[in-house]
This record gives sequence, C-alpha cells and structure tokens, in this order.
Amino acid sequence: MRPTYSLMKREFSAYFLSPIAYVVLFVFLLVTGHLFYITTNLLTEHGPRGVEFPMQVLLGDERFWLVFLFIPPLLTMRLFAEERGSGTLEVLLTAPIRDWQVVFAKFFACFKFYIVMWLPTLLYLPILLDWNWETMKPGIDPGPVIASYVGVILAGAMFLALGLFVSSLVKSQMVAALITLMLSLLFIVAGFWRPDMDTSSLFYRILYFVSVPLHFSKDFTRGILDTRHLVLYCTVTLFCLFLTVRSLESRRWK
Repeated sequence: MRPTYSLMKREFSAYFLSPIAYVVLFVFLLVTGHLFYITTNLLTEHGPRGVEFPMQVLLGDERFWLVFLFIPPLLTMRLFAEERGSGTLEVLLTAPIRDWQVVFAKFFACFKFYIVMWLPTLLYLPILLDWNWETMKPGIDPGPVIASYVGVILAGAMFLALGLFVSSLVKSQMVAALITLMLSLLFIVAGFWRPDMDTSSLFYRILYFVSVPLHFSKDFTRGILDTRHLVLYCTVTLFCLFLTVRSLESRRWK
C-alpha cells in the first residue's frame, strides 16, 4: 500500500501547486458565501419572504449548480490526461502498482481536495442551526443539514468519478474538461428545465431520478435521504471507477 499512498500524496499535493485549484476554491467559496448571506437575511424575514429550510437556499439555488457544474471537470481534467499527453502514464503503468490502485489513489486525492473545499462552509452551521452555546445544542432540527452534506459528498463523488473516467480516455486536459462538462449536464440541466407536466408521468419520474439539483431542492435540503438518489450516486461512481480501471488495463495490451 506504500506506493498507493505515495501516489495519493503526490496527486493531492499537486492541487496546491496549480492555480486552477485556487481559482476553483475562491469562486466556490465566493458563491456559497453569497448564498449564505442571502440565507441569513431570509432567516430574519417574516411571512412569505422568510425561509423554512435554510439549506434549500444554499443548495437549491440554480446559481450554486451553475458554478458546481464546472468544479468536477476542472478538478479531474489533469489526473490522467496530463500524464497521457506528457507520456508519463506508460512509466506509471510499469511501476509495481496495480491499475486499480492507481485509479483509487487519483480518485481519493481528488475527492479529498473536494472535501477540503467544503470544510470552510462548516463555519456557517452555528448560524444555520441556531446553535445555543450554553446548552451546546442546536435550536433547530439538524436533519436537513446532515442530509444535505451527505448528498453533496456522494453527488460530488459521482461527478468526480465521471471526470476521472473521461480523463483516462483523452490526452488533452481541455478536451477532458469539455467532455466531462457535457456529460455532467445530463445530471444537472434537468433541474433547470422543469416543464409543466404531469408529475406522475414516466418522463417526469425519469427526469426527477437523474436531476441532482431537484434531489437537493426537494429532498436533501428538507432532511430527506431518499435511497434512490443514494443508489444512483453510488452506482454511477463505482461504474465509472470500474471503467477507468478497464481503460488503463486496455493500454497495457496496446
């Protein structure tokens, strides 16, 4: 496991040497900070202008998902595409490390940086939960917050695994980012395009099943952990990681 850990450490450190990672982190915190500011204003409003579920403003807003759409492609585009383009991937594949370990190390490093992005947002929780520092207990139900963070962790893993697979197929980082962006649209654009249709129809149920923004606006931010969403995220993640391993194995036979 030492080679896996070394590769994982190298990939994670590489993010802090790239200006793109800092730009992604800055934009992400800027948008979430702005949405947090809007949420705090709504929490002090009364009547129809108020908000019942604070996390719904943060994660159910279309502006958040428009920014989120670009994060996984930018974080994953270099993982394999850079090594394919520079020719170092062949050297890596001849090292005493299995293909699945290479995929796991790169995915975990990327996923770790993704978690680091979300850590500063924990500072919002005392206000969103109306935390009582004397009793050390939240003033409101923490269920929606917990469910929302479970959702963003698993959904993020899905998009990152998708980007990792695409990066293993191409040599250009820009091409990898664009293809990942287009594939990610399948899971996000449905949340923006909400036509007036029968909610009991088959088409709407399919639309709802794959639309990640709708999962958050209707379920996660309300404290509902729908197993259908969790199964979707976990299945796509594992399937994309499996395809990435197969993609590397195919290069050994060329």
